[in-house]
Amino acid sequence: MSEHILIAVFLPTFFFVSITPGMCMTLAMTLGMSIGVRRTLWMMIGELVGVALVAIAAVMGVASVMLNYPQLFEILKWIGGLYLGYIGVQMWRAKAKMAHLDNTSNTISNRALIIQGFVTAIANPKGWAFMISLLPPFINVEQAIAPQMLMLLSIIMLTEFTSMLAYASGGKSLKLFLSRGDNIKWMNRIAGSLMITVGFWLALG
Repeated sequence: MSEHILIAVFLPTFFFVSITPGMCMTLAMTLGMSIGVRRTLWMMIGELVGVALVAIAAVMGVASVMLNYPQLFEILKWIGGLYLGYIGVQMWRAKAKMAHLDNTSNTISNRALIIQGFVTAIANPKGWAFMISLLPPFINVEQAIAPQMLMLLSIIMLTEFTSMLAYASGGKSLKLFLSRGDNIKWMNRIAGSLMITVGFWLALG
């Protein structure tokens, strides 16, 4: 798969999944309104480190299976495709609501913010399952894995940071926009449709 095709497929899929209001995005918005965008950047640092570790672990683990047990990987490929399709259907059926977070104190330290973002990223089982299912199809084990991993990580980091910054900066205006049920519903449906499409592509490719 060429780099251009990789970006054309991976970027919009990950972007819409990332921008959909989940725990990390809701946390960014809540902190942005309560302690300001500048201090929320500390939380973003922790979240990005956590997401990067999850992505690296997912790719390296599945790449090892691809190299050593190619027949097993064919089974995992189908399982991954079906799982992505399942996530897509769940996103289509999801109720239009934002995750609820308790009010955050203005006195929280920068270190605590970093830890909060890191834990939010690595403690999410859906995040692990998503990375394990979505990332491996974009890795070609016949070529050097490190450059490919660097490209995928660059896309992931840029997308996550842009999404969190938008939520943190949007504040009350974005919260008002997302409080209208149809807006979240259509965001979920766009992301869900892309997940289903990639799931079919993964299973049949």
